[in-house]
Amino acid sequence: MSVNQLSDSAQNYLKIIYGLNEWSNEPVTASIIAGKAGMKLSTVSGALAKLRQQGLLDHAPYGAVSLTARGRDYAVTMVRRHRLIETFLVQMLGYRWDQVHEEAEQLEHAVSDFMIARVDELLGHPTRDPHGDPIPTAEGQVSIPPAVSLTEITGGSQVLVERIADDDSELLQYFSDHGIVVGARLDIQAGDLFSDTLEIASPTTGSALRLGQRATSAVWVSVIS
Repeated sequence: MSVNQLSDSAQNYLKIIYGLNEWSNEPVTASIIAGKAGMKLSTVSGALAKLRQQGLLDHAPYGAVSLTARGRDYAVTMVRRHRLIETFLVQMLGYRWDQVHEEAEQLEHAVSDFMIARVDELLGHPTRDPHGDPIPTAEGQVSIPPAVSLTEITGGSQVLVERIADDDSELLQYFSDHGIVVGARLDIQAGDLFSDTLEIASPTTGSALRLGQRATSAVWVSVIS
């Protein structure tokens, strides 16, 4: 069965589950999926039961949700579509990186595998999208860069931005205005005691930025020194 034979809703659930596991080792539960999807828990539970019947995921009652091998294949196909479309919109149509997520959410269900292959070829087979997320190959291989959440970084470190979560357009605009983009080098200092903040010199203005957990949890970095 082709992924195109699944409903848009099923495609979305598989992609959400994959995404929740991609940068985190935390168990994925129905309630977490409901929060990510913006749906009622009862609705999500019913959808997960159907996907389990189709052999696309494993889900014990009140337990963690995981994709089967076939479910993962379908999820990776949708992730590949999404990230190639985002890259196409930025590189070829001049979209800003904060404008492409919702657009790709709509287009990914309508395109064919042939069209995605042509987009991939046109773009020169990119390995990462505008937000730093890895683009799976046509064979389903995914290479995730070694990175940790900025919340785990201590003061006195220099880091390289590897990835920024794309589901908050306002936060992406803020980061862009201050030069916090994929590939930027940041000098990190601890914020005020008990403030749960980090202080960063903006690569664009040089001025100090104090970032709280909403911001730092959206950024993944590798440590330079």
